[in-house]
Amino acid sequence: MAKKILTAGEPMGLFIAREEAPLEAVETFAASVAGAEFNVAVGLSRLGHRAGYLTKLGQDPFGRRILRVMAENGIDTSLTTRTEERPTGFMLKSRTSRGDPDIYYYRKGSAASTLCPKDLAGLDLGQWDALHLTGILPALSPSCFEASLTLIKKARQLGVPVFFDPNLRPQLWPGQEVMVRQLNRLAALADYVLPGVREGQILCGSADPEEIGRFYLDKGVRAVFVKTGAKGARVCTRQGSFGVKAYPPRRIVDTVGAGDGFAVGVISGLLEGLDPAKAAQRGCAIGTMQIMNAGDNEGLPTRAGLEKFMAENRQA
Repeated sequence: MAKKILTAGEPMGLFIAREEAPLEAVETFAASVAGAEFNVAVGLSRLGHRAGYLTKLGQDPFGRRILRVMAENGIDTSLTTRTEERPTGFMLKSRTSRGDPDIYYYRKGSAASTLCPKDLAGLDLGQWDALHLTGILPALSPSCFEASLTLIKKARQLGVPVFFDPNLRPQLWPGQEVMVRQLNRLAALADYVLPGVREGQILCGSADPEEIGRFYLDKGVRAVFVKTGAKGARVCTRQGSFGVKAYPPRRIVDTVGAGDGFAVGVISGLLEGLDPAKAAQRGCAIGTMQIMNAGDNEGLPTRAGLEKFMAENRQA
């Protein structure tokens, strides 16, 4: 049975370099749409679930493109509003065959950065089966942090499970101490937290998956899915912890979006009744499928594509 998952954040216009070169030297770009929460919404929709996106867009070409792409992917835009006062953010991304691409953001003062608790006044979270947030929206502005906090508190009051991916963006915060304090405050209110080991080093003071898991379990989180890169993931629950192996990629085209793919697998898996191990296994599979494609979300599979990949590929 299809589930309804609400996410909130900032979708952006994306220009991907067509050739490998420093961004300032790139001659041609391909236009697309990006954003961590957007990627998750796309992935969940392709698996047959109903994803909604709470955000603000400008009355500009980027905003119109994002609305069109969301509609094409079956994403519910009833909670997406438009404004003429602020622009839609966009970003540039380099093309690289090794390591992570260079990314440059143009999002300061964007429409999404004006989200605030007043925008949630008429929101009925009770009609949603889950809420997914990342650490990006609360980093955009103080009002966005308050909106994020309000969303999580509303979900907790209604018993709606909350998934939280820290997705660190240090450049958006006034300082690391503020970032760590505020993101851990939000994470402690979530049911499921999905950090990476490098994020754990910053947020928890350790890159040890077990210690990261204990850190959040001690704060009241139900389960922690720690992304361990090429090794896969470590799942930590009150009943114990265990590792889930990765699916080795046939090739690595673009590492951006791997964590969002993992989130798609974990969220969809748990909501469909899979146990944490199977949900993490699905997350590892989708994460690998994503990094074998150039765009931020082009590798996110349909249900048939996911089943085919998992049947034909083995974990490391």
